[in-house]
Amino acid sequence: MAVKSELTLPVVISAGIHIGVIVVLALGISFEDKPKHLPQTQSEPIVQAVVVDQQRINDHAEKLKQQRSDAERKEKQRQAEIDRQARKAREEVRKEQERIKQLEIQRKQKEQETIKANNAAKAAQQKEAAEKAKAEKAAELRKQQEAQRIAAEIKAEEKRQREEAAAAKKREEDRKRKEEAERKRKAEEAERARQEKEMADAMAAEQVALSATRNKQVVSEVNKYTAMIKSTIQRNLVVDESMRGKSCRVLIRLAPDGFVTASQTLSGDQVVCRAAKAAINKAGRLPVSSEADVYNKMKEINLTVSPEFN
Repeated sequence: MAVKSELTLPVVISAGIHIGVIVVLALGISFEDKPKHLPQTQSEPIVQAVVVDQQRINDHAEKLKQQRSDAERKEKQRQAEIDRQARKAREEVRKEQERIKQLEIQRKQKEQETIKANNAAKAAQQKEAAEKAKAEKAAELRKQQEAQRIAAEIKAEEKRQREEAAAAKKREEDRKRKEEAERKRKAEEAERARQEKEMADAMAAEQVALSATRNKQVVSEVNKYTAMIKSTIQRNLVVDESMRGKSCRVLIRLAPDGFVTASQTLSGDQVVCRAAKAAINKAGRLPVSSEADVYNKMKEINLTVSPEFN
């Protein structure tokens, strides 16, 4: 409102001066319309006055314009300063609010920490009291158990002494019975040993004869199944001319049903060895005897695989 009042006054003054100039000019025109017989020299001061007044009016108007411009500039500067201070005040308020917010958060955190610490202290006190009560109860229980143990040991010792006396008497009686029984046992054992030796000698002679016969049968069966295994491998063996005259020695482990549990090349030509291993894996199951003694000879078998050509 103060700025508006300062601007209005120059405007009013300027308007008044312009109106005055117009009136003066109008009066000047009226004077020129008077009879020409009036002395010409009388109008010169009036014209000069009008010119002088116009210059003053223009100077005054320019001065007012400059004042108005200065006033507007100062007002803008003042408004800019007000805005700057307002922004600064808002920023300070924001920072203060943020600081208060952080202080409130810290206060709440400290409050929570205090609550937790109090709860922890209370829990620790309760736990300590509970452990103390438990320890006292355990100590009392140990005292009772110790008293019971001592009483039981005394009772057991009395019982042991009674039992040892009875056992000593019984041991003496048993010793006498055992001596008699041992005498009879030794006599019986001597007779039984003589009879068993005679029987064992007869059975050993028979077993030697049977074992020799069975060994021949087992060897025959092993050879037969070995030939069958070689034949199975040959059927699955993929050969080419580069393998002619070459061989590979392999180790095969068999399950009781003939399933190949493992195969390993030991020595020989690499090409033949790869073909032999592939043939064994392809067969998967090889011929094997169902008889235990024959299978035991064949569960790990070494073979030499030699490619056959037609």
